[in-house]
Amino acid sequence: NDALMAFPAVLLAIAVTSVLGPSVNDVIIALGIVYTPRTARIVRSSVIVLREMEYVQAARGLGYNNARIIIKHILPNIIGPIMVIAASDFASAILIEAGLSFVGIGVKPPTPSWGTMLNDHRAYLLTPGKAFLALAPGICIMVMVLAFNLLGNGLRDAFDVKGKTV
Repeated sequence: NDALMAFPAVLLAIAVTSVLGPSVNDVIIALGIVYTPRTARIVRSSVIVLREMEYVQAARGLGYNNARIIIKHILPNIIGPIMVIAASDFASAILIEAGLSFVGIGVKPPTPSWGTMLNDHRAYLLTPGKAFLALAPGICIMVMVLAFNLLGNGLRDAFDVKGKTV
């Protein structure tokens, strides 16, 4: 887990994609390998904190089994951080996939990818009337990443119990 987190996400994605291949499924597996350790660490630390909370200790004292404690008490309290990290990871995954496709080791045509579109049309950036061919995928990437980051910030604010005032 820590060994995977020691490498930069883009470098690890390049290495895994180079080993697995450029298909859509292999790029998805590579992104999963890149982002799973961070998510696992956040889930693990949240569960460790929550299992020591008084209401979990009370449920254990009442004789509830572990499955009930996990489903009724722990899972509802860690779903917020999981959703926030998922939104952030989606934004990063979009950037990495586009970058892999841009340099030619990501998804191959005829499968559409914004990175491939950027690479195919970068020569048109300085051509009057055709610059939109390269700008459109770049703007789409930017808007999608911004949307996921804003979603993550909104989810963080919605699930932040400490920041709420009564």
